[in-house]
Amino acid sequence: MVNTWLASGALDLPLPGAGATAQRFHRLAALAEADVVAGRLAEAHLDALAILAELDSPAPQPGQLWGVWAAESRDAVLGARDDRGRVVLDGTKVWCSGAGLCSHALVTARLSTGERGLFAVALEDRGVHPLPSSWRNAGMAESDTRAVQFTATPAVAVGHPGEYLSRPGFWHGAAGVAACWLGGARAVAAPLYARAGAETADAHALAHLGAVDAALAAADAMLMSVAHEIDEDPLNRKGRAELLARRARAVAETAVGEAVDRTARALGPAPLCLDAAHARRVADLSIYVRQSHAERDLERLGVLAGGAS
Repeated sequence: MVNTWLASGALDLPLPGAGATAQRFHRLAALAEADVVAGRLAEAHLDALAILAELDSPAPQPGQLWGVWAAESRDAVLGARDDRGRVVLDGTKVWCSGAGLCSHALVTARLSTGERGLFAVALEDRGVHPLPSSWRNAGMAESDTRAVQFTATPAVAVGHPGEYLSRPGFWHGAAGVAACWLGGARAVAAPLYARAGAETADAHALAHLGAVDAALAAADAMLMSVAHEIDEDPLNRKGRAELLARRARAVAETAVGEAVDRTARALGPAPLCLDAAHARRVADLSIYVRQSHAERDLERLGVLAGGAS
């Protein structure tokens, strides 16, 4: 699905902070509503394009599908070193979504100084080896998320060390993930909307839908408010980008929880057991939303909202 979108131009979205961020969030939500896994891969590709643009790097060529592999692990370290004037990567990178699907990736790696740099890599290089999958959950299984081994792999530095995290667009991308969560929640809630519109709808189903509808509307309103502020202050001169992104993610995560839980409570086990598409959406979204760090993220939001440093 994501390659079909890529070929059709469906992934030609405005960059965040360029005046049409609301349109970008609407489209991200619509992609994830159509297909949670493909939407997740599309979001990463679009984030990669935004990162390359923000850090003044060459734009990808048509037909390339990019990933962003920035997860860190104590047990698997990817290092970057100089090899006669060129940068090469050695080591293992974990949690690489689209490991066997993407043509290119932006990958974080540790420099000899201990700093974290960002590098562009062509994944068809012979030094790139996706490792056997250890995925055991049906949710997001089609995202092909696994570890990748790099051996003397040529790479091109993108931005300065540490700039991947310090740039304003890091938080714009984080808010984009929330838009995808919202789209997935809408898809999960679709059977509940259908039931509520039927003559057989009971008061309990309607009450559950009322709660879900309010949560979805709140997430949408929050994202539109965040989009407006991003366009008003694309360089984050007001210092609110992290606060805005964390608010959007918290509200979208609440909407996901309401949609998954209340749809199941209202409709019982039948959709989860007999409707393969619905069961897959629930499984995919339940894993996807765990990109949130739960109470750790809420604690950080509380710090920012309370004005603490």
